[in-house]
Amino acid sequence: MIQPNPGQIIFTDRARCRDCYRCLRVCPVKAIRVRGGQAFVEERLCIACGRCVRECPQGAKNYRNDIERAIETVREGGAKCAVTLAPSFAGLWPDWGRKRLPSALRKMGFAYVAETAVGAYPVALSCKEWALAHPKKANFATACPVVVNYVESYRPDLVSRLIPYASPMIAHARSLKRRLGPEWKVVFIGPCLAKKYEAQKELVNRSVDVVLTFEELKSWMEREKIDLAHCEESLFDESPDLQARLFAMSGGLMKTASWGSEGFDVERIAVSGYEELKELFNDIEQRDRPIFVEPLFCSQGCLNGPGLPKKDAGSSITRRQALLEYTKESIPQGKRVELLPEDLQTEYRPHPIESEEIPEMKIREMLEKTGKGRPEDQLNCGACGYDSCRDKAIAVIRGLAEPEMCIPAMRRLAERRTDRIIETSPNGLVILDEHLSILSMNEAFRHFFMCSDAVLGKPISYLMDPEPFENLASGIADKVEATVSHKSYSLICHEILYALPEAKQYVGIFVDITRAQTSQKKLEEIKTQAVVQAKELLEHQTRMAEKIAQFLGESTAQGEDLVRKLLQIAGDKRVEESKTRKEG
Repeated sequence: MIQPNPGQIIFTDRARCRDCYRCLRVCPVKAIRVRGGQAFVEERLCIACGRCVRECPQGAKNYRNDIERAIETVREGGAKCAVTLAPSFAGLWPDWGRKRLPSALRKMGFAYVAETAVGAYPVALSCKEWALAHPKKANFATACPVVVNYVESYRPDLVSRLIPYASPMIAHARSLKRRLGPEWKVVFIGPCLAKKYEAQKELVNRSVDVVLTFEELKSWMEREKIDLAHCEESLFDESPDLQARLFAMSGGLMKTASWGSEGFDVERIAVSGYEELKELFNDIEQRDRPIFVEPLFCSQGCLNGPGLPKKDAGSSITRRQALLEYTKESIPQGKRVELLPEDLQTEYRPHPIESEEIPEMKIREMLEKTGKGRPEDQLNCGACGYDSCRDKAIAVIRGLAEPEMCIPAMRRLAERRTDRIIETSPNGLVILDEHLSILSMNEAFRHFFMCSDAVLGKPISYLMDPEPFENLASGIADKVEATVSHKSYSLICHEILYALPEAKQYVGIFVDITRAQTSQKKLEEIKTQAVVQAKELLEHQTRMAEKIAQFLGESTAQGEDLVRKLLQIAGDKRVEESKTRKEG
């Protein structure tokens, strides 16, 4: 996995990213940059809500693993390392496991084991007091770091509504270091990824040294081969107000402060999930009214955080029931502690996301480029991850998105390319309906069979013998392939016919092989003529040879006779000469 920035919380595993845009669809602030079909988290835009981590079907989105940092922190702290455990832990282990978890944490090297709920009770009371002292405007509790991140970056106009008290994690960590000593190391373990970012913020003065998720805790325990079944039961080192453990649930702050009817009062409401928060912010923008809001970014609260184990976490209903049972059945454990005002107080500052204003002309040009120029073409389907085609066009201009991300546009382009390929194919293509009537045909088919669109709707028998198609329709054959001569058109075709059962249609592909067949016929004729001519030549040569032989025979006999006569004449002449010499 690639972690491009040591301080970045969420990142992309490139090997797993399969350009499905799921992360972009679920990201509430669109903090995703798509490049080359892969989606990367844009750190400056991210609020660390972890929805992309939870929702990515390929597991391509992950968060920074801090197990090694935690191990090193425990090693450095020696006997001076404390752990503060978020109350939602009760939803992950059965009753017997919850009682043994403190011992397991001590085996892992923690000298002081406490519940974060110790800090939740004073935070809840302080928020109540602040809201009662400032009743003329809407006030937001600040226990959820994702809500704080969102308001500071995307709704800076509402930062003044954030109650200036730290989250239970920060408040408790400050208290631990103040009481145990500044040299002590503090590790927080919970279900939230944004807590990693919160611990890094300058304003908290590094009161929390390392943040782990419950998923990381379980991995660490497996790595150390720590089995709860082999651990003894033990108590936490300090005890919270029991109601404070409900902080992990929506409405838990008001319940902890014994304030109202847990969301049923007009002046106080608890909301969870981004959709509810968005509605709330829009409502406040339209009609500002005095109200106290307990917001949690995760639907159903921290019991449904993205840092829970992906396996063996059970359902959110089961976790909720387990937490309620733990709160109801528990007895106070360890010592009771008090937090000081300096443990609680903090401040929040706006740091709005800077973005260049895009001219309307550029937006219109981009819409035109992606086939969205007309209002009726702007489907706003959200398949690309953006709420509207206009938002997506702006994202493309800003370099966060790619034009190819529009699925309907790419589908239309693909269809056009397919139509173009079919229309320009040198092979004839025809599609028939279930009654073997012509539905469509390409230009090559029109040329082959000397027809026009006037034959659309007419049976194929209007142009050719329908028997091959009838064999398909009757089920005699699933596919027909043959070479057919269409004499009426001076055409010879290699034909491939097949059925589309689901569409109840039949397709015919006609490959013109007339020239090839004609050339083959001519070649056969030439071969036949050559054989005949070769045979005639052979016969002629044989006759010539016989005649030559006859002539040669006659000539030889005549020559022999002539030689004999010449020899005879020569012999007679020599005899006469001999006689003459003797007589003389």
